[in-house]
Amino acid sequence: MTSVQEREAIQQQFKERMDEDELLNCMRCGFCLPSCPTYIESGFQETHSPRGRIALMKAVADGLIEPGEDFERSLDLCLGCRACETVCPSGVRYGSLLEEARDIISSNKTYSFGVNVARKAAFKGLFPHQDRMRSVAGLIGFYQRSGLQTAVRKLGFINLFPESLASMEKILPDVPPMKELKNRPEYMPAIGKRTMRVAFFRGCLMDTMFLETNNATLKLLQLAGCEVVIPNSQACCGALHGHYGEKNSAKEMAKKNIEAFEGTGADYIISNAGGCGGFLIDYGHLLQNDKDWRTRAEIFSSKIKDLSEVLIEAGFLGKVDLELPSQVVTYQDSCHLLNAMKTASAPRTLLMAIKGAEYREMAEADRCCGSAGIYNIIESEMSMKVLDYKMEKAKDTHAAAIVTANPGCLLQMKLGIEREGLTKSMRATHIADFLLDAVKHSLPER
Repeated sequence: MTSVQEREAIQQQFKERMDEDELLNCMRCGFCLPSCPTYIESGFQETHSPRGRIALMKAVADGLIEPGEDFERSLDLCLGCRACETVCPSGVRYGSLLEEARDIISSNKTYSFGVNVARKAAFKGLFPHQDRMRSVAGLIGFYQRSGLQTAVRKLGFINLFPESLASMEKILPDVPPMKELKNRPEYMPAIGKRTMRVAFFRGCLMDTMFLETNNATLKLLQLAGCEVVIPNSQACCGALHGHYGEKNSAKEMAKKNIEAFEGTGADYIISNAGGCGGFLIDYGHLLQNDKDWRTRAEIFSSKIKDLSEVLIEAGFLGKVDLELPSQVVTYQDSCHLLNAMKTASAPRTLLMAIKGAEYREMAEADRCCGSAGIYNIIESEMSMKVLDYKMEKAKDTHAAAIVTANPGCLLQMKLGIEREGLTKSMRATHIADFLLDAVKHSLPER
């Protein structure tokens, strides 16, 4: 609960910092309502819609209401999927308004001791430091390989944790040994004729928990004729920080990444995680008020491309054969890949090119799965409602494989498959892993 002094400070900063023009751009037309999962799953509560949240932000900025618990709860419950932006006739940058509002609240609010410790540990102690990310991932890998995981499950210790965390433990990917986590390449030559030079944004979770997916990504880029550089000085993209009220930290990581990639001479900077790519492509907006970094950030953002788009542009489909055992495949859009990076057709084009894979479009594939960074942990109840709806649409496809392009979406869909008892008939996979598997299956047996 915020104090009177904290509410007054929040209200003053809303007046000073919120973009009034952007707030006024919202015409209250309601086009955003059908696209908002929390509005629908909350029983059509106006305060849990984009239009309602913007109205609340405007009211706080104008001093008409206080930024109390109900106001904070409305913002907290937002997934930040930005689906509202794609249907808004006025082009309101809702994601930017949400991030600014959350940052103002976070900067002026006194958290409980436990929450404060957790936020500092995650946002300052862990994600900005890749060596620490590797250490944590290494511990998880040891837990998985040493027999501890089996013992914990057999003894029922895992049931002592909250249901959301216990469920997540079941679907974590197998983490490679520490030696592999540390031994990362900084350059990969093109295979065959060189088509372009690209730089790879490896990410923090992607280069630890999802290391094999990053390896698959690099191999696909090589097969497409891309010369790949991987700057070792790159940092976390800052998406979690930006989305959860740690905007200054996000800006510092943005500057570090801009510096890391400026000297690569790359035609594009490649992301294979929709959440990361959606934040990287907004660096120009994030640093728009910093005269020393604005132009550099805009140049950086202009080079951000998703893996699927670059594979298509580099002629990947004309250079390799793709084949898999007969199966039905569907695709789940990553919200930020779709709504921020505007990438929708390239992943589907690649999947449809695989012999043996029958592609079936999932109804409402563009609707959020409920992962949203750490949302599925801190807002588990709403997240599971959103996921249950998504799984109904996934089951209707009768797909053997749900393909996506973001680690959070991937874990969420795996969780949905687990919750539905479909692990024997359905799997979730990253598009990079799926494509490389198709390449391997097309190779003649030796």
